[in-house]
Amino acid sequence: MNCLGISARTAVVLGAVALVLPFFSPMLRAKRGPAAHTGATILQLEKDVPELMKKDGVPGLAIALIRGGKTTWVHGFGMKEAKTDQPVTGETVFEAASLSKPVFAYSVLKLVELGKLGLDVPLTTYLPKPYIAGDDRLKKITARIVLSHRTGFPNWRGDDGLLPIYFTPGERFSYSGEGYVYLQRVVEQITAKPLNEYITEAVFTPLGMTSSSYVWRPDFDALTATGHDREGKPVALWKPKEAGAASTLNTTAKDYALFVEAVLNGNGLKPATLAEMETPQIALDPECRICTKREPKQLSKNLFWGLGWGIQREDDGTDALWHWGDNGAFKCFVMAEPKTKAGAVMFANSENGLEIAKPVIDEAMGRESLAFDWLK
Repeated sequence: MNCLGISARTAVVLGAVALVLPFFSPMLRAKRGPAAHTGATILQLEKDVPELMKKDGVPGLAIALIRGGKTTWVHGFGMKEAKTDQPVTGETVFEAASLSKPVFAYSVLKLVELGKLGLDVPLTTYLPKPYIAGDDRLKKITARIVLSHRTGFPNWRGDDGLLPIYFTPGERFSYSGEGYVYLQRVVEQITAKPLNEYITEAVFTPLGMTSSSYVWRPDFDALTATGHDREGKPVALWKPKEAGAASTLNTTAKDYALFVEAVLNGNGLKPATLAEMETPQIALDPECRICTKREPKQLSKNLFWGLGWGIQREDDGTDALWHWGDNGAFKCFVMAEPKTKAGAVMFANSENGLEIAKPVIDEAMGRESLAFDWLK
């Protein structure tokens, strides 16, 4: 647990500011933006997060703030496992769940820059045989279509193992982990390496993410948090032996903040490629996430999907990237604002984690996170 760059003298001043903050309405705080009052924001989070955790029964939480493209604060709250004396820190390993997807998308775009993968080339081009049989619409699925969740695939296969395409790829949004698994097979074919080996070389090592892996590592046994169900009971750890692009990343708040830094600063990707990632590809249906059998009645004017990221567009035109993660007993959320190079990431070891994510992220970013209404 640490607070970076705040001296004793500064803390006194910030303490006075913190006394004033509660008298401001959430809307006024939302309008100030994430770049302002960073120290005061930290003090307010240190006060509010433990109260939120106690109210909703969340044993442990880790959070990191990014300001000006640099991680300024990494902090742990509560315990790695309920009723133990092992505190959560910024070095505690959590299941990142679907926060796996933005990291994978970043690694895919690196292949695009190398000319090894075309964003708009049918993925059937890269595999020796069709990924699924009997549907010519498979030829319409590209990396761009996968990363923006427009494949027409369900989120996951059913018990019968079949993978149907429910609508013409590219036609509309429907969140799909299976689409990412399909693109993973292409990446592994192109690189001739297992996914975790490729991402370690292309992303983790260059960015200094030393505690991140899509497969379980023996050292995680001593570092990991334990997930908890809604009643606060510990849940058996999932130790993935095979990488899954959509969901198996284990990481720390400190490491994931390094990834957010890279996205905000354009490290590892050219400006044009980064612009592709951050450009809305499709507007979201305000009433639906997995929309295989539902055509949208209307489309959101504020929420979109880019390449690997959700995109929130404020009325003033400011965009923020976001993603949530839900692996049952682990919940997480990330938001990053390219214009101000500010961001926040939180991991919780509880099925109740998303119950407190909105107030935590809103306070951390200094603005309202619109995605939570969509997530319901």
